[in-house]
Parts: sequence; C-alpha cells; structure tokens
Amino acid sequence: MEKTINLIEIIQPIGTFYVGKMNSEDLVNSFYVRSRVDDDGIQRLSSRKRVDEIAAYCKDPDAAFPTPIILSVDSSKCKFGENSSTSTVTFENSKDTFEIIDGQHRVKGIKQAQNSFGFKCELLVVFMFDLTEEEKAYIFSTINSNQAKVDKSLIYDLFELSTERSPLKTCHYIARIMNSREGFPFYQRLKMLGKKESELSTLSQGTFVNGLVNLISKNPKNDMIRIKNGEVLQDEDLPLRMLFIKEQDDIILKIIKNYFGAVKKVFPEEWDSEQYILTKTTGYLGLIKAFSEFYSVGIKEGKLSQDFFEEIFRKIKIKFDEEEIKFVSEMFPAGAVGQNKLKEDLIRVYKLN
Repeated sequence: MEKTINLIEIIQPIGTFYVGKMNSEDLVNSFYVRSRVDDDGIQRLSSRKRVDEIAAYCKDPDAAFPTPIILSVDSSKCKFGENSSTSTVTFENSKDTFEIIDGQHRVKGIKQAQNSFGFKCELLVVFMFDLTEEEKAYIFSTINSNQAKVDKSLIYDLFELSTERSPLKTCHYIARIMNSREGFPFYQRLKMLGKKESELSTLSQGTFVNGLVNLISKNPKNDMIRIKNGEVLQDEDLPLRMLFIKEQDDIILKIIKNYFGAVKKVFPEEWDSEQYILTKTTGYLGLIKAFSEFYSVGIKEGKLSQDFFEEIFRKIKIKFDEEEIKFVSEMFPAGAVGQNKLKEDLIRVYKLN
C-alpha cells in the first residue's frame, strides 16, 4: 500500500534534505537498521534495555518525541515529487524502505509499545536521499559526538517544577532541604546544579538523589508514569517505599536526617574533613547501601530516632578503632568496590556486638 508524505525542503552546507511527519505505525513497518558489527553499517548494536525503557515511556500520558528520526532513503524505492509550493515522497509501506541513521532505539521502542498496547503517534522525520556510506557515517558520528550530556543535578532540579509526585521529585525535595537548613547534616554540603556553595560542598546533588531514590523505587521513571496514569504503586521490598506510597515525604526526610545526623555526631572529625570519604560519593553511597540493614533493626525495635542510629554507629566506631579501619580512600577506593566494602564492613562489625 502506497503512502504519501508532504515535505519541507531544508538547505544546509551538507546539502539538501527534507522534513516531514510520519505516523508511527507506518515507520515501524518500513525501517531497517544496519549495524557496524553485524552488517558493515554505521549503527551501534541495539540495546535491549534502552528499547524496553522507551516502550515503557510510551505509557506516559505526556510522552513526547520532539527530535527527528533521521532516515536515509534510496530514491529507487520511492517516488519523489515537487511543485512550486510543496514536495512529496510516495513509498510502499513495506519493510526495508528506510534506513535509520539516528533514532533506532526510539523507533524500536515505539514498535514494541505498538505491539504491546497499541501505542501510536506522529513522528518528526528527516529524509536524506541517496547518501553514500561515508555520508551516513559522517552524519551519524556528528550527531552523536556533538551532543552535550545534561548534568543529572540539573535534571533532578527540574523535577521541582513538576506538579506530579514522583520518587525523583521527593528525593530532590529532600536534597534541597538537607542542603539549605542549618542543623541538618548536609547543610551547604551539596553541590546544587554543580555549584560549590562552600568549601564543605563535596557531594553533588545528582549523587545524593541517585543514592536516596534507591531506597524508594526500583524504577523511578515507571513509578512516575504509573502515578500520572492514576495507578496504585506496589511495594518493592525497599525500606522507604511504603512511606513514599503513603505520601509521607516528611517522615522520609526525618529518618534520613536522623541517620546521617548520627554519623556526623559519632564521627565529627571524619565528617568535617576532606581527608576522609564520609561526605564524598564513596562514603555517602556506602552508607546508603548499609541503610536497609540498620533500618530493619530500627523497625523491629520501634526506634528510628537519631539517638537510635547514634547507638548503632558508636558500636561500629568501637570495632573500627579496634581493627584500625579508617574512612580513607586507601581503605575504601572510589567506585562501587569501595562503596560495597564500606557497606560490608559497617554491617559486619555491627553484627560483632
């Protein structure tokens, strides 16, 4: 079956190309991808995880795909027409009509969503006719090498503007209060939007939120979509999950304040000196990873006060001193290895008491 699309001609230094819109159901039935590995093409291998993420994103009632899918078109597979006012391309709606230069994960994710729950939308598309392999490679590499990665701290900060609840918005709310209120353990210690507010700012807002959200949600994006769709969130066996579901964000804030307030009280020198890793990424994430163990003890005993957590960390301090364990990068190197070692050492020595 033939389809016709109206096009807008665009002239740039690289040459002439055309912009139009396609129904997603037409595009997902007529594209192909040639990967560098399997088919001597230009594309990276498709990521199953990324495709699944985009398919899940299609459930968001506010889903948007504003950036164009870039297609290479063999003019022998279609009919190109133009007159004084418009250009058109007519093609057979069949497989292998359009080669994707940029946007393969979006198209594959939308196709998966279409097959799973009937998703469809209009897509902005750029048509580039009769490109050589060298030109395809140049365009692909230019697009993917010149994209500036957005700082996660900015992304999380923008969640404040959302009117909908989400795990990331809750964690951002907690981060801002922790950083802005005197007497809180992270007062002026977070680099908000990457900006260092004081000499004590050793932890990025993005790292703080990334760590905290792991205590609330296994998939924050899907939770946000479910909330928008009015669905009830399910428990995921995470320590602060039910408090989030019950919209008890201030209780989450209080517990996190008590936990890290106890660390600061028991280890004041290590907390206030840049020689140690406690308030850096390794220390913070190691403490976050150990949180579930100590939280479960508190739930059993009905205690989650700062005094309760201080008692735990005093016991840990005694054992750390005995074993000469110090919060330094030589013992807890940067990265997941150091974070996990800190978590394991904290839990191990606590259980020795």
